[in-house]
Amino acid sequence: TSFGYMNSVMKVAKQFPNVYFEHATGYKTSKNVKNYTARFYEGRYLAGMLAAATTKTNILGYVAALPLPEVFQGINAYTLGARAVNPNIEVRVVWTSSWYDPGKAADATKALIGMKAAVIKVPVISYNSAMHKAAPTMLLAGVVHRWEEYYTNEIQKVLDGKWDNTPGWGGANVHMIELADMTPKAPENVAARIKATYAKLEKGEFHPFTGPVVSNEGKVMIPEGK
Repeated sequence: TSFGYMNSVMKVAKQFPNVYFEHATGYKTSKNVKNYTARFYEGRYLAGMLAAATTKTNILGYVAALPLPEVFQGINAYTLGARAVNPNIEVRVVWTSSWYDPGKAADATKALIGMKAAVIKVPVISYNSAMHKAAPTMLLAGVVHRWEEYYTNEIQKVLDGKWDNTPGWGGANVHMIELADMTPKAPENVAARIKATYAKLEKGEFHPFTGPVVSNEGKVMIPEGK
């Protein structure tokens, strides 16, 4: 997945014109290549709510990969979710410049601890899976992507001869994105609010980027009602 592999996908697809290729979070298509995505930011919003409810300071840390739209969405949604619970929350970001580099991620985490980012300092929210082995007592939850239904539907399209390269929006229903294994230590009122927000997201009754949304410099980016 990710933008970084897009050119490789296009190259291999040209070599195998009778094979269908699908690329998560990509942007290029051809006769046998399509891209698809999900509303990843919805899980980030819920994670921000949980982080804000469990931090002992007003500072949260965020280890980010690369400065791309998908990542900015996640940071912004995390911040908005946190501020929905605590308006005084400040999110501090450290970049690893890599999708996967445990060493850099560890260094980034240590840097955030130095900045007194409480949710990184003791409890942690993982991504893609609930990483109990890494943080057996400190895991608050994991933002998890559930692709089963999307992949099942795509395979069925191929079997039925109905596959096409129209970009897929896998996140039409938020059950693809979940905040898994939420800690029982979460305050009951916030845990209930997170579950209620999830239900609204699933029904399409709420969007994390509903205005008013302002930039970190105070500029209105999304007006009220939009």
